[in-house]
Amino acid sequence: MTAPDATSPGSPDTTPTSWRDSLAVYLQPRVLIVLFLGFSSGLPLALSGSTLLVWMRESGVDLKTIGLFALVGTPYTLKFLWAPLVDALHVPLFTRAFGRRRGWLLFSQLLLIVAILLLALTDPARSPFYVALGALLVATTSSTQDIVVDAFRVESLPESEQAAGMASYVAAYRIGMLVSTAGALFIVSGFESTGITRTSAWMWGYVVMAGMVLIGTITALIATEPEQSARAEAATQTETAFARVLRAAIGAFSEFLTRKDALAALAFVVLFKFTDAFSGTMTAPFVIDLGFSRNDYAAIVKGVGLAATLIGGFAGGFVARRYSLATSLWIGGVVQALANLSFSWLAFVGTSQWALAFAITCENFTSAIGTVIFVAYLSALCQNPLHTATQYALLTALAAVGRTYLSSGAGFVADTTGWPLFFAICMLVAIPSLVLLAWLQRRGHFDALGPVRV
Repeated sequence: MTAPDATSPGSPDTTPTSWRDSLAVYLQPRVLIVLFLGFSSGLPLALSGSTLLVWMRESGVDLKTIGLFALVGTPYTLKFLWAPLVDALHVPLFTRAFGRRRGWLLFSQLLLIVAILLLALTDPARSPFYVALGALLVATTSSTQDIVVDAFRVESLPESEQAAGMASYVAAYRIGMLVSTAGALFIVSGFESTGITRTSAWMWGYVVMAGMVLIGTITALIATEPEQSARAEAATQTETAFARVLRAAIGAFSEFLTRKDALAALAFVVLFKFTDAFSGTMTAPFVIDLGFSRNDYAAIVKGVGLAATLIGGFAGGFVARRYSLATSLWIGGVVQALANLSFSWLAFVGTSQWALAFAITCENFTSAIGTVIFVAYLSALCQNPLHTATQYALLTALAAVGRTYLSSGAGFVADTTGWPLFFAICMLVAIPSLVLLAWLQRRGHFDALGPVRV
């Protein structure tokens, strides 16, 4: 994976001299392909997460059960286990027809569509077990698609387009998440207004979301197989499948773990976005409990939230290029933690749309800043092109631990403390990551991250 610029993290920006040159990079066909694939990656996450939680809350499922549903995100945490299979194995028919990366991409997207349709057929009020099973299938196929997209992005973009590709991917990923949250809620309300039952409205809303995955499928069909992938395939075609899998798996782990302070860096990866994940697990149920309607929440997330996300993404990119990597992480870590206090304030204010808009703006703006800077850090950690796909899958899987396991108790905490204190606690859980950040900085960890080879 490539760092945000061609120099070491935090060094002065020596790239394009005019805004026309900068814009032209974002309009390159390869960058546009990555942009649409980013949308396809971001779309499914909320369908087994926050959007599903709204559906469950409206169906009468209690907060403790809703909190436990964070565990269905387990595949995002464990995806590094089968990432070497994606790197090394062929998909019958698909690989021969479309190539190594595009074959896996199309295969995972077709499975994802089927999984979302199966989830659409469940009923949270009557069969939470089948809802959990359907959500688990969506998370598994979605995380597999993420593995392929990450590898495709790294291998298809030349050095000069890596920064634009990363920024486009992150922005489109967030837009995909907004479509499957606010967009899905609007669609469900639209179906419900036609007179059908709420359960049927949710089912058809998820069917529409399954159809949206076709955007990524069409993109994969239009794209061309990365040259690096084709060369790697040609170089290893005489090896057995087992040998290829072993090379990808062992190399990715051993290369990383031999680095100085590797375990501390991995712990930091787990904890950096935890403050964001812990509060995000309960944001939708909190807003519904305050008395806001589904449409109130959707309208603000879709409008104000989208604008805040895009502006926050640009702000995160500016911070990452203007300051050193360590300083950027400090900025991102602190602002995303402080944003939780806006929800504590909202809990006292009550059903004020202006207050909700302010809280959602703070959350989306600071989360986008933190995400872009965090992706830049993960990119800088992946310095060996032989293991990039598996190594990046390992790091992003560890980053999902906070969202999946550590956040599973959020419902119990919220039920015990009440909403104002809960979001104050969400701010405090950022402290361990900031302590680790200070320790790693003193150890020279960030100074050792040089330019990334592609």
